[in-house]
Amino acid sequence: MKRTIISLAAISTVLTAAPLVASAAPWQSVNERQANLERRIDQGVRSGELTRPEAARVRGQFRRIARLEANYRRSGGRLTGAERADLDRRFDRLSEQVYAQKHDDQVRRY
Repeated sequence: MKRTIISLAAISTVLTAAPLVASAAPWQSVNERQANLERRIDQGVRSGELTRPEAARVRGQFRRIARLEANYRRSGGRLTGAERADLDRRFDRLSEQVYAQKHDDQVRRY
């Protein structure tokens, strides 16, 4: 009985901690996030998962975020915490859009 309770407690602890470890993605710099998104967009175009209009749309949004970052950096050269959080939110949304566009069953016709 004691072993069962201890085993259940250990399993419970492991299962409780697992989502925390999985959600703790490594921090990426703004430049790393930009490079990763560019790579995903290019790969989507090459594979046909992104149509040309979809790629043009997400690249336009990407350029807007890059311009915003440049504007933020003009005022001191470094990003504040709020600016970084804003860029992270925008990159997150764009990343979700790239994922959705790549998985929406629209394929480029060759």
